[in-house]
Amino acid sequence: MHYRYPTTLKPYIKKGVELGLLSPHLLEFDLAVLGEALKAERDQQFTYLGLQTLYDRYFIHSEGIRFELPQVFFMRVAMGLASNENNREQRAIEFYNLISSFDYMVSTPQLFNSGTLRPQLSSCFLTTIPDDLHGIYSAIRDNAMLSKWAGGLGNDWTPVRALGAHIKGTNGKSQGVVPFLKVVNDTAVAVNQGGKRKGAVCSYLETWHLDIEEFLELRKNTGDDRRRAHDMNTANWIPDLFMKRVFDDLDWTLFSPNNVPDLHEKHGLEFETAYIDYERKAMSGEIEVYKTVKAADLWRKMISMLFETGHPWITFKDACNVRSPQQHVGTIHSSNLCTEITLNTSKDEIAVCNLGSVNLVNHVDENGLNQEKLKETVTTAVRMLDNVIDINYYSVPQAENSNLKHRPIGMGVMGFQDALYKQRISYASEQAVEFADTSMEVVSYFAITASTELAEERGCYESYKNSLWDQGILPIDSLQKLNEARGKGYLEVNMDQRLDWAYLRDRIQRSGMRNSNVLAIAPTATIANISGVSQSIEPTYQNLYVKSNLSGEFTVVNPYLVQDLKKIDLWDSVMVNDLKYYEGSVQNIDRVPAEIKQIYATAFEVEPRWLVDAASRRQKWIDQAQSLNLYVAGASGKKLDVTYRMAWLRGLKTTYYLRALAATTTEKSTVSDNSLNKVSTVPEVAAVPMACSIDDPDCEACQ
Repeated sequence: MHYRYPTTLKPYIKKGVELGLLSPHLLEFDLAVLGEALKAERDQQFTYLGLQTLYDRYFIHSEGIRFELPQVFFMRVAMGLASNENNREQRAIEFYNLISSFDYMVSTPQLFNSGTLRPQLSSCFLTTIPDDLHGIYSAIRDNAMLSKWAGGLGNDWTPVRALGAHIKGTNGKSQGVVPFLKVVNDTAVAVNQGGKRKGAVCSYLETWHLDIEEFLELRKNTGDDRRRAHDMNTANWIPDLFMKRVFDDLDWTLFSPNNVPDLHEKHGLEFETAYIDYERKAMSGEIEVYKTVKAADLWRKMISMLFETGHPWITFKDACNVRSPQQHVGTIHSSNLCTEITLNTSKDEIAVCNLGSVNLVNHVDENGLNQEKLKETVTTAVRMLDNVIDINYYSVPQAENSNLKHRPIGMGVMGFQDALYKQRISYASEQAVEFADTSMEVVSYFAITASTELAEERGCYESYKNSLWDQGILPIDSLQKLNEARGKGYLEVNMDQRLDWAYLRDRIQRSGMRNSNVLAIAPTATIANISGVSQSIEPTYQNLYVKSNLSGEFTVVNPYLVQDLKKIDLWDSVMVNDLKYYEGSVQNIDRVPAEIKQIYATAFEVEPRWLVDAASRRQKWIDQAQSLNLYVAGASGKKLDVTYRMAWLRGLKTTYYLRALAATTTEKSTVSDNSLNKVSTVPEVAAVPMACSIDDPDCEACQ
């Protein structure tokens, strides 16, 4: 292959163009130079699962014949991303070296579509639905178009009037949000993503909306099926005032948005003032359609529905808004399908995010985090992500308008658990929380630096003026704004910092920023498989399991555990059988030493507080959010209540899936029982449709 690769690239590109699968502009590159740059030995890095995944779903094919080889594939992606560069061969080789070494991996849409005739390279789209019939169906049509070209969707439904609200035009009463959500659900099923994967959408509703109680029940298996949405994800968009009322055991008022039109556009203290004023008007009879409930009762229902159906997810409006660099251009109304994107939307703007992830384990050596290597990786990665914005194919004009105006990107991390293994750190430890903090600080520092360097080279993004960046307020500084907005000790966050942020602040004041947003941690379900590392910031699910996906069934074993057991002569067929019996857990195997049990604790064996604490330390450095799955063994209403209150107090912006094992299912009784795989919850419910989650390795909705 060392000799074959250099001669393969040119005929491959020619054939791809001839078949109408690749863009003719790839022929303008010096293909001989690029062919010589291919590194055949990197084919040896793949796991079997990783290579099979690429072969089945990524390599370009004609009439069932794959004619793309791994290194040629990475070069094709790199060429697509370098096509607008002045020194494009040099940049293509730089990009190729980064992704083919697995130091960094671009998201699935970029792997699918870079260098093709229709380069739809974006992962996520966020829309706001207006309160009129024409606008609602236009938004559903936009969902279909975005889904067709493989985008994951987040819809903000808060502006749509509630059930029973007056409709002026017909002098009738509204049917509320829920019937439209049924249509959204069915559209996502009908329009699959580019023929490659199912459509995936998440609908958001703010907690003061009069339809919130029915919204919470959308995923239930009982009740009128016309008011259920079994294939769609849902999320609560929760203002801080609601959480304060929960803590203080006070009442909460539900409104129809047509009676309180400005609440949707307000956040923080402004929202609180307006909301309390509307409550006063409701009590004095100026607003007719409203309802008063106990905040704690509604919170309890949120938690119990999450426990029972896996939805709606818990996300926090004010943490997203008060810390947003872009609050001068409006309010953030929702997150995306995987809860890591926090960007502005309006009737003229569909927010778009372009993603990629640094592979942390490749930047850890015997001395810990290799900051020099990380700086090089992040600098090149930010450049690639910025290029995506200009090369991108936009299927709706509002998405192009938004992306070119604000130029947001979302660089994240993966391989966090592997990086801990490499340093022999247990996930459930202060050391792991510290590593989450220090590693994210370094990634954040270099990513923001790279964006300000690009601003020096290419100019600032259009809406930079009056942003938090422009005011000298970095993500770490915006925590103080959140603290002030909440007041009364409702924020418990570590504020330590180690790098020279004062220098970076000064540099941004001089040069500006190329991108409105720079950081977001996505789930990385598939790109982590391709790279052969642990997904995103997830703890290990099981140390030994069979992964079934479109490519077949694969036995996946934790290589770090195998190495450690081999060193002490414990890796044998008996150990393999024990691991099978205990479903990938070492905790009940007596001969395994305590230290190894600690390091190789699986997701349900790590107390959720460690996940929340590590996420809190990361969140202080991130201008967007992170996809945070929570694993709760021995789940009860009280335990979930405490976990989610803690998530809010620790300043998290969003949470993602709840993986709950009820106390009755955590005991292993028989070999075939499979109880530890029951991640739905008690009472048992239909399987939750996955977005990007650990037990759906086929999803690339975000990455």
